[in-house]
Amino acid sequence: MAEMNGNSETQFQIPKIKFTKLFINGEFVDSVSGNTFETIDPRNEEVIARISEGDKEDVDLAVKAAREAFDNGPWPRLSAAERRRIMLKFADLMIENAEEIAALDAMDAGKLFVPVKTMDIPAAAEIIRYYAGAADKIHGTTLKMSRELQGYTLLEPIGVVGHIIPWNFPTQMFVMKVGPALAAGCTMIVKPAEQTPLSALYYAQLAKQAGVPDGVINVVTGFGSTAGAALCSHMDVDKISFTGSTEVGRLVMQAAALSNLKPVSLELGGKSPFIVFDDVDVDKVAPLALVGILFNKGEICVAGSRLFIQEGIYDKFVKKLEQMVKTWVVGDPFDPKSHQGPQVDKKQYERVLSYIEHGKREGAKLLTGGNALDRKGYFIEPTIFIDVEDDMKIAKEEIFGPVLAVMKFKTVEEVIKRANCTNYGLAAGVMTNDLNIANTVSRSIRAGVIWINCYFAFDPDCPYGGYKCSGFERDLGMEGLHKYLQVKSVATPIYNSPWL
Repeated sequence: MAEMNGNSETQFQIPKIKFTKLFINGEFVDSVSGNTFETIDPRNEEVIARISEGDKEDVDLAVKAAREAFDNGPWPRLSAAERRRIMLKFADLMIENAEEIAALDAMDAGKLFVPVKTMDIPAAAEIIRYYAGAADKIHGTTLKMSRELQGYTLLEPIGVVGHIIPWNFPTQMFVMKVGPALAAGCTMIVKPAEQTPLSALYYAQLAKQAGVPDGVINVVTGFGSTAGAALCSHMDVDKISFTGSTEVGRLVMQAAALSNLKPVSLELGGKSPFIVFDDVDVDKVAPLALVGILFNKGEICVAGSRLFIQEGIYDKFVKKLEQMVKTWVVGDPFDPKSHQGPQVDKKQYERVLSYIEHGKREGAKLLTGGNALDRKGYFIEPTIFIDVEDDMKIAKEEIFGPVLAVMKFKTVEEVIKRANCTNYGLAAGVMTNDLNIANTVSRSIRAGVIWINCYFAFDPDCPYGGYKCSGFERDLGMEGLHKYLQVKSVATPIYNSPWL
């Protein structure tokens, strides 16, 4: 059983919550209805703050502000160099305020304070800097027309964008969507998850402080069924970028299709295979496999939740996992000794526990964990099932928690077939010292990201997205910028030209 850190107190001074209202047209405002909702601290189940609850009327106001800022405001008309300067200032302000922002994400999402402060926020600032540097690299091409025409393409900002972001990585998701949209010259409305609204509001005021004009970034907090639905179906929104569940992704597409046929980009769920061949060093790869499922308490769409181990090292690998889990500390996310905090909210906590019960009932062997911790808050033990069958619920469905399904395989062909036997296709890990196996497996698995002898190898320049029911289009890289651009072709006749 994982060690639990019993000291839930921390010497860190919890910051006062400064921003609880909607951010529309450069100002913090109450919702039109005056309604609010509670955001809950998953460490202790207590209310952190009451947040303005945006609805259709508030989305209308935010879209109006974004439309005015796009059609008549300075942002799309600024030089790329000036947009870059403002975005770099925004990134600097993120770093300057890292401690307070990290505290917000730790309280709101149950994320570990120290890694958010020292890794997540610096990485997020680098994403903003990456796209700041891309702002003046947006250009079309000159075309070689087949008759007496001069042709070229322009890349133009797509317009008003609706970003709907999830609760598991509030900071990363904000910058992965806002950064490229800003660089492209778009204006936007951000709808953060209702579980984790605090850091998005904080980032909005930092952006204004950096010099982003009013109306360019608007944040409407509220629920997906109301504010999110209104954004997706709005006739004056030109693009929706959504990260979340596959189920909700379908609703987003439907709303976009039934309104103004706005394009949609989706980054959805996953059930990623982590494949270990028997030529690896178990002591080196087992820690990767464990972090691949327990990082961020399993609340990550690319979690390596299906662990396939080749039969020659299966027993040794499982024993190593069991040993390592014994030292895994579940506790207060503000305590630097903690490896894992609480699940984000009661609904997710109960969902994870229900999947654990399914695993027990279906006959998977429980190696470690399997229980909630006997304390206040939404804490769950790291849970590993071994001898799992492919048709078990815990092997097929995304759990989004610290639950690992371990399976044995014999051959390369077998594991490729089993790894692809899923509706999802977001990521995969391939652990081997054989280059031929690495090449064969990485080209055979239908997933958007393949990590060979590493895992969670994210980078601002590396596109990220899925196949199949894991969505389409990409975040990060130049691909993440191009989805916020329209291609316009321009042709003019040329007369008496000496050449074509």
